[in-house]
Amino acid sequence: MPPLNAYIATFVRAGLPIFATRDWHPPNHCSFRTRGGPWPPHCVAGSEGARFAPGLALPPSTVVVSKDTLPDEDTYSGFQGGALDARLREAGVRRVFVGGLATDYCVFHTVKDALARGYGTVLLGDAIRAVNVRPDDGRQAEAEMVRLGAVPIRRDLLAA
Repeated sequence: MPPLNAYIATFVRAGLPIFATRDWHPPNHCSFRTRGGPWPPHCVAGSEGARFAPGLALPPSTVVVSKDTLPDEDTYSGFQGGALDARLREAGVRRVFVGGLATDYCVFHTVKDALARGYGTVLLGDAIRAVNVRPDDGRQAEAEMVRLGAVPIRRDLLAA
């Protein structure tokens, strides 16, 4: 969380817009094991588990985009099942900086879709975490995002 908050603070000081995507699942979402999906119930709309982490320092001006709001549609990308692309274009955004959870799922698919839509895409390497259902999933996802054209950065390396 501290690296992500540091990036957010830097972007706010620079007057840049902050966009945050979130899963906002209905209670009967198709990704849940009870419906044959791979995951336990999580990020159920309106629940404590769907809120952003308490330590995440999102400014009041943050544009929040909910995704995965339909019970029979499972998406990982912030660009699917929400209005992220339209909101970014409306704000004149041409480059996105992506961090958060999970490297090997939502971050990976969001980065792929950002690149496919023509956004310059920067991967905040120290502000992501993987689920690693299989060992090394996160590292492999990072390597693939870079191979596809994402530019990886880390705050500790920027200062060096």
